[in-house]
Amino acid sequence: MAYYNVFQKYIKQQKNAIGLPVLALFWISFFWGTTWIASKEGVKHMPPMQLVALRQLFGGLCYLLYFLYQKHPWPNKRQWRTILVLSVLNFMLSNGLSTWGVKYISSGLGAIIGSIFPLWIVIIGLFRGQKTSWKAVAGLVVAFVGICVIFYDYLNDFLAPEFRFGILLSVIATFTWALSSIYIKENKTNFNPYFSLGLQMLISSFVISSVILWNDSAIPLTAIPAISWWSIGYLVVFGSVLTFIAFIYALEHLPTEISSLYAYINPMVALFFGYFLFNEPLTLPIVLGGIITIIGLYVVNRAIKKK
Repeated sequence: MAYYNVFQKYIKQQKNAIGLPVLALFWISFFWGTTWIASKEGVKHMPPMQLVALRQLFGGLCYLLYFLYQKHPWPNKRQWRTILVLSVLNFMLSNGLSTWGVKYISSGLGAIIGSIFPLWIVIIGLFRGQKTSWKAVAGLVVAFVGICVIFYDYLNDFLAPEFRFGILLSVIATFTWALSSIYIKENKTNFNPYFSLGLQMLISSFVISSVILWNDSAIPLTAIPAISWWSIGYLVVFGSVLTFIAFIYALEHLPTEISSLYAYINPMVALFFGYFLFNEPLTLPIVLGGIITIIGLYVVNRAIKKK
């Protein structure tokens, strides 16, 4: 009901401008959910971090070439610092580790874990001595119960070291995404966000490529099968370029309560397509636990945004 009221109010204020931002929100909700599927398919046939490096390289080049053509000014010293930090948190760690994680766990489970980053924001706030509303704590507890329900079907899988490793990577990825969100709030700059994204992607690509070449964990480009190249292409176009453009556009033109709805839809999209394409499990505990987790995340997000 709260979202409905906000939405109705915004429609009255922006009757002529609502169409494209809402379309952008639908785009984000669907395509970022499908990127988990593309990542899962891609890492079946090649090293995960090599896939990440190639995705960030091509995605970053798309942004860079555009802004070079536009002769856009380069960032100053302070802005470069922010870009470097976000490159590490967003793309080397969050995106890199989450992609690595889905090599060992289902795409749907990876998407659900990826959506819990607001819980880390609350937990980090508690450790920093910040005042936290009872609603945020209640949402944290509800989401944790939902996660426990989800993992009921995965208890036996925890005996496998690879499954535990995939869960660990995915959880660390959500933690670094939360750190990134906090850092952005506390270190705002007026630099073009799209150009910033492109530079972050390129920096992360160069660093990750250097690491995997140094430890000899990459495979020759000619050995990468066509299905992985298709996955990389999909991730570049729909994950790194078009959907990020839609994401920033939605943030700029929709109320925060509305623009954050994608976070609740992405896991459902990933669960559905994971079941439909890869025959990944879609049992009652997973569905019920996912709903409980999303309710908890909704309460946490409401508390954070209100604050």
